[in-house]
Amino acid sequence: MDGDTLHTIGELAALTGLPVRTIRFWSDEGVVPPTDRTPAGYRLYDHDARARLDLVRTLRDLGVDLATVQRLLARETTVAEVAAVHAEALDAQIRTLRLRRAVLRAVAGRGSSPEELELMNKIAKLSDQERRRLVQDFVDQAFDGLDAGPEFVAKMRATLPELPEDPTAEQADAWLELGELVQDEDFRASVRRMAAYQARERAEGARTGTDEDGRLVATVLARTTEAREAGIAPDSAAARPVVDELAEAFADLFARTDGPRFRAWLLERLETGNDPRAERYWHLIAIVNGNPVPPGLGPAFDWLIAGLRTR
Repeated sequence: MDGDTLHTIGELAALTGLPVRTIRFWSDEGVVPPTDRTPAGYRLYDHDARARLDLVRTLRDLGVDLATVQRLLARETTVAEVAAVHAEALDAQIRTLRLRRAVLRAVAGRGSSPEELELMNKIAKLSDQERRRLVQDFVDQAFDGLDAGPEFVAKMRATLPELPEDPTAEQADAWLELGELVQDEDFRASVRRMAAYQARERAEGARTGTDEDGRLVATVLARTTEAREAGIAPDSAAARPVVDELAEAFADLFARTDGPRFRAWLLERLETGNDPRAERYWHLIAIVNGNPVPPGLGPAFDWLIAGLRTR
């Protein structure tokens, strides 16, 4: 096509491979106006119009909206500016698609019901900020107005889910489960009871006790695991030395004297905090954030609680 040749809209469609209706629409919108018209009013397009049409098609293929295309063609913005904005938009779309892919894989592995699928889809669509807000709201509800242990509350507020841009199926599944868990009213009530118990203890002057280096928890895990692997039932006579040792260790932590009253207090404290969903919460946070999952403590404390109940 030379610079002097004019083509009808049908000829231009044949040359570019674009549908006539698309060219007509862009022409009507003023994006690719006709160069001239025939005496009968039919549109005619020259070489420059075809070049403009090729540019519009390229921009539209890249996802640039028509209003931005018009601004670009009118020199109200630059190609570099448009490219930068749309590169960012594509990055966001890619992250979303990666997450949806991971979610679909997790859903396929779960064999979810339609109701679960709908909830998971809603949770999966949350932005990074919305994900953190969901957990922050859960923590706020649990501790609002309560003077619970400051170290524990600070840990809860500081440890938030940070789902990577390209999560594994395990991370996506963990995020879905975490999203469901923090919206579970029964779990929220359970955590609220734990917080209220701590607040009441602090108000009565009890030392909260903080196992900062994790030494006591490690001891509980090691000693109860040894007992369970040896087939020692928590209510048996053989369990007494282990229960006594651990009760004494807790008494040291809380700066109290071991005895019947302390053990009754310790039993109430351990039972109040022994919700397996609370441990699962921390495990899910670790998985989402790509951190090592701490060892499960549920069986260890179940054994110790059973041992304390018999004594």
